[in-house]
Amino acid sequence: MQKYDEKKLKEAQLVSLEILLKLDEICRANGIKYLLDSGTLIGAVRHKGFIPWDDDIDIAMTRENFEHFKRLIKENKNLLPDNMELILPDEYRGGEAFYDFTPRIVYLNSKRRTADEESLYYEGKLNHLWVDIFIIDEISDNAFLDGLTRLKQKMIYGASMPRRYGISYSKYSFIDKLKVGVLSFGKYFFSMPRLFKMQEKLSRKYAGKGTKRVYYSNYQPDYLYVTLERNWCSEVTELMFEGHMLMAPKEYDKVLKEVYGDYMQLPPDDKRIPSHNSENLEIF
Repeated sequence: MQKYDEKKLKEAQLVSLEILLKLDEICRANGIKYLLDSGTLIGAVRHKGFIPWDDDIDIAMTRENFEHFKRLIKENKNLLPDNMELILPDEYRGGEAFYDFTPRIVYLNSKRRTADEESLYYEGKLNHLWVDIFIIDEISDNAFLDGLTRLKQKMIYGASMPRRYGISYSKYSFIDKLKVGVLSFGKYFFSMPRLFKMQEKLSRKYAGKGTKRVYYSNYQPDYLYVTLERNWCSEVTELMFEGHMLMAPKEYDKVLKEVYGDYMQLPPDDKRIPSHNSENLEIF
């Protein structure tokens, strides 16, 4: 049964691909490595393009590559075209609002939905199509220190949640509701700018320590379990995606199995829906 507008989905895919190809162009010209990630990586391996019902693109960069990319874009305003912008997590409401810890390249000539209170809260910056950039950082090879780092990341995320437009408790179990409720008291002790600094400092804690393992330091808490061997993503290969050869982790099979298990198995029909609602999408 059809559960989405195929025309709107295709429009979202074409715009997302346009952003990705521009990012690829900039990275290749400046010696920066990026990696297709999440559903985009699955799509490249399984479909040689978008998962048919997927409506966005995700990439990852190691910390070193991301910092190079960020500095390049911020110092050279003409690298991105006028219809694209790099938005950092601390750039909503002067750094006082929180959505997540994920940088993204937004497509300014798009609108996901009619402006509402939530989109106005984020100054319209999130009412666009975008490409997410996940950051890969080193983590301790010691199991206890590894777990402690992830716990601290979750606590920082939880303490940041009260600065979101709103918290929907409906998806949380009773125990998780208690955890979020307790952590939300962090707003009385830490400003949002302080929490951003704490999250980045924690993410960089093991930089240059030569650890064998890495993780996605700005994933949402429920995906912070993902651990990769450094050599799985320190080198890149190229995979076909919508007719273009794009960068991916050399050991993409190991990465995908760590995150998704049997990623070649298609989900049930009722799960084959876009992750973002594109029904009211406008491209102009």
